[in-house]
Amino acid sequence: MTILQHRAPHPVTEPAAPRGIPLERITSTELRKMLDTRSGFWTMASIALVSMATTGMVILFAEREDLTYGTFTAAISVPMSLILPIIAILSVTAEWSQRSGLTTFTLVPHRSRVIAGKLLASVAIALVATPVAFAIGAAGNVAGAAIAGVDPVWDLTTVNLLTIELANVLGMLVGFMLGVLVRSSSAALVAYFLYQFLLPTLALILAAKQDWFRELQPWVDFDFATGALLEGPLSAQQWAHLAATGTVWLLVPLAVGLRLVVRAEVK
Repeated sequence: MTILQHRAPHPVTEPAAPRGIPLERITSTELRKMLDTRSGFWTMASIALVSMATTGMVILFAEREDLTYGTFTAAISVPMSLILPIIAILSVTAEWSQRSGLTTFTLVPHRSRVIAGKLLASVAIALVATPVAFAIGAAGNVAGAAIAGVDPVWDLTTVNLLTIELANVLGMLVGFMLGVLVRSSSAALVAYFLYQFLLPTLALILAAKQDWFRELQPWVDFDFATGALLEGPLSAQQWAHLAATGTVWLLVPLAVGLRLVVRAEVK
């Protein structure tokens, strides 16, 4: 007699949930989106081109005693402070201005991950572009000294260069914040120029006329606080100024903008 043995059925295993797109891939995609278009490529290239043009202007017009590495770096920092925030603004507002948001947010439904990828890509560009500008300034310092027949002057320390790079990163974050908050390329660019030029000018005039504001300015003027980064290592009080003004003028508006991005309708 054959004894039939009944075996228990194998448990049914559910298929594993698909993994989300890694943040590294989102960041690399955002970097490619910044570079793939003709406008994006030339915006990036303008960092090197403007740095070289500025270096040439310093060599041509600066006095011999002013041909120092600090002079070249300070001159290059001016166009850098304009170009980097514009790159950050366009990277964010492109999803709304170019109507690519539906595609982007369909592929990656979690908008916060897309914004995080854009943020990392923007910071990466600032971290790479600033040393390139430093290298161009160093080459200009050597060339300018050779043309003038003097020894090159290296008057910036490593700490100086790091604080300047931090200033550039913070400037780019301001552009990123305005892009997230406004989500329109033209409006964000206008807001940035008002933020960058009008407000500091008004604060400067007020500080010159009112003694009470002159003492308060380091605690309420973000541009004044970040400007100290261009002058050298910060004291403990200057770091406190930067933290206080950065919270009010950068972190809080960025948090509001991120909340609006998550809830905003994409058309």
